[in-house]
Amino acid sequence: MNTTSAAAAGAVTFVWLGMVLAISFLEAPLKFRAPGVTVPLGLGIGRLVFRALNSVEAVLAVAVIVAVAVGDPTASVVALTVVVTASLAGQLAVIRPRLNRRSDRVLAGEELPRSRGHLAYVAVELVKVIALLVLGVSLLAA
Repeated sequence: MNTTSAAAAGAVTFVWLGMVLAISFLEAPLKFRAPGVTVPLGLGIGRLVFRALNSVEAVLAVAVIVAVAVGDPTASVVALTVVVTASLAGQLAVIRPRLNRRSDRVLAGEELPRSRGHLAYVAVELVKVIALLVLGVSLLAA
């Protein structure tokens, strides 16, 4: 892969990785431990934060795809880029809509049992984080 494209894609990849780690694995679980934060309040905050995160992730995904596409990538870089973007697409198209429907019900006052949908989101998030890390390291080595 050419050095300019690898450097650009690598920088964007590590910014993306940092954002996901900070929001998904730090902010999201901690907000529910803050004094006075109820489940409906935490869900409302989480929806806003993740909507913003996912919007930025979509922009970063496009930037990585473009940088990789113009950089004569290796097969492994292409595969990792596909894994990262497919993970994000799955979260946006499948998991988030289900979580949003459920949180709509909770915000409307329904009492629901704990959701396993969040576990699916976290599982895909872990796949994405690992793929972003490996992609970033691969781009550094290019």
